[in-house]
Amino acid sequence: MYNKIHILVADDEPKMRELISLYLAKEDYKVVAVEDGIKALDELEKGDIFNLFLIDIMMPNMDGFALCREIRKVSNKPVIFLTAKGEEYERLLGFELGADDYIVKPFSPREMVARVKAVLKRTDNGVGEETISIGELMINIQGREVIVSGKTINLTPKEFDLLIYLIAHKGKVLSREIITQNVWDYDYYGDQRTIDTHIKKLREKLGGKTGEYIKTIWGVGYKFEVN
Repeated sequence: MYNKIHILVADDEPKMRELISLYLAKEDYKVVAVEDGIKALDELEKGDIFNLFLIDIMMPNMDGFALCREIRKVSNKPVIFLTAKGEEYERLLGFELGADDYIVKPFSPREMVARVKAVLKRTDNGVGEETISIGELMINIQGREVIVSGKTINLTPKEFDLLIYLIAHKGKVLSREIITQNVWDYDYYGDQRTIDTHIKKLREKLGGKTGEYIKTIWGVGYKFEVN
């Protein structure tokens, strides 16, 4: 049992929790489903190590955004938002908070499972080496640890995957479409500012000269290059 992938689901709709749990259990995932953010935090405090979080945004007591902020204080595991709304500002806010994906209700259970699998797969992706050293960066692939000038940088799973993908293709100009298809693992039709938001946050966390390794190629996309 302890080798299973553990997923925490937080959604205030009983039928939705039941549906999600049923389909994830079919994939042999261990699922803990709760009805609000407070109970989700209670589960975290029990000491269980969750590999992924599926969070509804509109919940009583503590909404999904507030829950994501609390999760990010103690875990960098992937977060997928579930919501009945699809406004751009919500998507951008979710990604700013460190979310890895965003599913708008109503959705196909098969699509939900596919996205969960894609996010979990990315968590284990590397570029063929255990450690990368480039410029001021040192990256432990297996430990998913990024060090800049001797200081450990806390990246979300999505930011880490994005950085690894850019490094794996260093020197090449990558369009936003190519980045989303490969980092997200499926065709992604979100606004291009979603990608720009991730790049901006990644640059800020890498800081100064190291953040400048990620070049903007105007009208095209991005390129990783060490001067």
